[in-house]
Amino acid sequence: MIKVLFVCLGNICRSPLAQGLMEKKIDELGLSEQIKVDSCGTSQYHIGEQPDERTLQNALKNGLKLNHEARQFSKKDFRAFDYIVAMDKANMECVRRLDQTNEFSDKFTLIRDFDSIDKGADVPDPYFGGEEGFQHVYLILQRSVNEFLNQVIQKHGLKVSIS
Repeated sequence: MIKVLFVCLGNICRSPLAQGLMEKKIDELGLSEQIKVDSCGTSQYHIGEQPDERTLQNALKNGLKLNHEARQFSKKDFRAFDYIVAMDKANMECVRRLDQTNEFSDKFTLIRDFDSIDKGADVPDPYFGGEEGFQHVYLILQRSVNEFLNQVIQKHGLKVSIS
């Protein structure tokens, strides 16, 4: 079982959307028994909350249904996940600091390292903006998550079964 963890600040906008996008694609490709996805935040601001209402609306508009309760990153996540995928450099740095011995650094990546348009950039946090910001983030994550998943499939030699 391959386990992927998406990480942002509060776990109510970007990372649950990335999780939802990847879960939908995994289901479509018949990989639900081979890949599991979760998301979390580096802060404790929203622990136990559902995704932001604007995130939920954007997801529904784009054919996704999110079912997630915000949680904070834990040191246990280092061992529990094969991939720790941050939405931006600041949250990546938070996670890196918790890995004091660099034992898990090979698991860390930025989601936009897989973006064909703006490789390596941060996924902007739409929290303080309007609907257009959430759609912009959706499009970034759609591209990036698809390419990330393609690379995971290729690296692990997974067999896709589209039904």
